[in-house]
Amino acid sequence: MLLVMKQIATVSLILFAVIDILGSIPVLVDIKSKVGTIHSKKATYAAGLIMILFLFVGESMLHLIGIDVASFAVAGSIVIFLIALEMILGITIFKSDGQDASNASIVPIAFPLVAGAGTLTTILSLKAEFSMLPITIGILLNLLIVFLVLNFVPFIERKLGAQGIDVLRRIFGIVLMAIAIKLFKSNLIL
Repeated sequence: MLLVMKQIATVSLILFAVIDILGSIPVLVDIKSKVGTIHSKKATYAAGLIMILFLFVGESMLHLIGIDVASFAVAGSIVIFLIALEMILGITIFKSDGQDASNASIVPIAFPLVAGAGTLTTILSLKAEFSMLPITIGILLNLLIVFLVLNFVPFIERKLGAQGIDVLRRIFGIVLMAIAIKLFKSNLIL
């Protein structure tokens, strides 16, 4: 029981760092100012559906195209490493295709902001080290956090300020970089 609780905590923290919903607050504030409102429930449900589906069928899809989970995990660790670099250095490596104001709760909030490539890669990478139960619970806990953050974006923005948000983003970037290195080392087959 204690081992499962530790695994749930580890998975939850890894996903929290990858999803980086707190680091996304500046983006969420910008989207809210453009579209007027963010539909928290709609965004959370859509992101959850994407993540849970990928948890259960993502590996099968990989096998269908001839890629093993360890290779995907190594590739994913590189993507996660690059995301961490973005967070730490304040640079943009991954470009977005813009946003659809009429459906902003789904695109870009649910996908790719919450359930983007980094999150999906991490979910498959986690399957190489953890069982389905801790990963599923970790996803659900993170969806709860996503929902709360989406509901309280204006309040969080006022309380943290620009500097507070920047500090959080950099701290989570360092944590994410360490996670990427660990995933790379544990899945690298020499």
